[in-house]
Amino acid sequence: MDNVADQTFEGKRGLLARLKDRLARTRQGFSENISALFLGAKVIDETLLEAIETLLIQSDFGMPVTLEIMASLTQQVQRRDLSDPEAVKQALRKHLIGLLSAAARPLTLQEDQTQVILMVGVNGAGKTTTAGKLAHYYKAQNRSVMLAAGDTFRAAAVEQLKAWGLRNEIEVIAQHTGADSASVIFDGLAAAKSRKVDVLIADTAGRLQNKKNLMQELEKIVRVVRRQDENALKNVLLVIDATTGQNAIVQAKSFLESVAVTGIVLTKLDGTAKGGVVFALTEALGLPIHFVGVGEQLDDLKPFDPELFVSAILDEADHAHV
Repeated sequence: MDNVADQTFEGKRGLLARLKDRLARTRQGFSENISALFLGAKVIDETLLEAIETLLIQSDFGMPVTLEIMASLTQQVQRRDLSDPEAVKQALRKHLIGLLSAAARPLTLQEDQTQVILMVGVNGAGKTTTAGKLAHYYKAQNRSVMLAAGDTFRAAAVEQLKAWGLRNEIEVIAQHTGADSASVIFDGLAAAKSRKVDVLIADTAGRLQNKKNLMQELEKIVRVVRRQDENALKNVLLVIDATTGQNAIVQAKSFLESVAVTGIVLTKLDGTAKGGVVFALTEALGLPIHFVGVGEQLDDLKPFDPELFVSAILDEADHAHV
């Protein structure tokens, strides 16, 4: 293995170990139980398949995904493609990766033009923190970045974003509490374009999906930015708190009615035993999951990698395919 390949391999192994640590609660809820099932099982029978189905439901995979997985496994068992419990486990792994592969598209930015990334989501999902971590991520890629404090409802949100600006050593465009959010982001884009900044990450107020006026404000922000530069806004990221489980799907669908969400950031995966919601979201929304939040540290926002994620929740330590 040459040096570059070796470094990539070691980097992935290191990331897997870290991801496994961060996903401990999901692993305890799902993987340890499923490992116990396979460890004790000598043959593939109805009891084993039913136990797998129960675990998938308990881990918040959702019924559509659970039924799809079980139909596939049952079919393979009936065809005698799977001869023992370990083969079932590997088939499950392969199926889980397949379910997520379509969702793992990197967030792409156009070259030679200021791009706006608009962060949207409900209260408490972690939008402001994610905006700060995303700024760190792009700065580490040698992109120039600015932040716009579009959450003008909470003074704390503006101060929090300013703190992220200091931490990342980047400029934050902000106005007073209660200012028009679209106006702040308009000013942010004007400043970013004049300075030829690569990426403007715009925070917005957390909104409940049943608050029509707040949803209309979101629509206004999109209109104002597009009127200013029709090519600037290509990425609207819906920030979802993984600990909300299946409710995340209801929230997401409400946002999709008001704004053309282009991708998802799933936060707080380290704090939930319901990591299966990743699969449920993918199936229900058909949107890419660009990043996952797995902790409080500056670099705990990771590009979503299906193989690493599945290996982490299945507790696979040193598999060569990682």
